[in-house]
Amino acid sequence: MKEKIYIASDHGGYALKQALLGMCADTVEWVDLGAESDARVDYPVYADKVAEVLKDAPQGQKAVLVCGSGIGISIAANRYRWVNAALCTSEEMAQLSRAHNNANVLVLGGRITDEATAEKCLNAFLNTPFEGGRHAQRVAMITE
Repeated sequence: MKEKIYIASDHGGYALKQALLGMCADTVEWVDLGAESDARVDYPVYADKVAEVLKDAPQGQKAVLVCGSGIGISIAANRYRWVNAALCTSEEMAQLSRAHNNANVLVLGGRITDEATAEKCLNAFLNTPFEGGRHAQRVAMITE
């Protein structure tokens, strides 16, 4: 059974989002929440869409957000206590976001992240479990 992953972007992340939709096709069922083109839109709208589906989603549900730099959409997403959005620019950051921070949203910058790096980040994010232990108490401090 494929893992359902929600994904959304603004216009600055649209091209990378489209590339991501073609990645991990054997293991991921992508649920695309927009944008539908590279026409100008506001990134908080798409952060809100992902946050709303995560609010009532099963524990462990993951998502991906993309805007031009990744910064704005991650700030918008992290307004919600149930969202741990991690802006990652490397495979190691994606691994650590899961292992140490239990991130449930991978954030990428469409204008600063090439497709090969994005794919490495995505694979690391999807395949790295949360280590718990000493990290669980810290995560609880920001999510509860």
